[in-house]
Amino acid sequence: MDELPIAEFGFPGELRDKLVAAILDGSKTTTTGLLQDFEIDQEPLPVAGRRSAVIDSGGQRVGVIEVVDVRVARLGDVDLRHAVDEGEGDTSVAQWRAGHEQFWHGSDYRCWLGDPGFTVTDETPAVLQRFRLVQE
Repeated sequence: MDELPIAEFGFPGELRDKLVAAILDGSKTTTTGLLQDFEIDQEPLPVAGRRSAVIDSGGQRVGVIEVVDVRVARLGDVDLRHAVDEGEGDTSVAQWRAGHEQFWHGSDYRCWLGDPGFTVTDETPAVLQRFRLVQE
């Protein structure tokens, strides 16, 4: 796993621990990031077949995921299947959106971004990934 790129879910802490547990138990098979995050980090978009090492809040590698599908879409176009497959217990797109807005509008994300007033809209481009756990 050492040669693989790192996959980080959320910021270290309770949220990351919850997301990593959902990946490891198979309930989380999708994730959503903002296109701007890839641009800011100067990272290429993931592609199908790419494998990454999942790390926990302590920076320990706990599994390997493989990207199955990637698409860029407006936040307003995220579908129910993607939202449910994020494995966070959401049963509607509205519920999924509210939880994600809480993250993107939260102090950790805004601080990382350097924009204390940042907000998303239906038009905000998002990177929707579907993946599978290939190694624990």
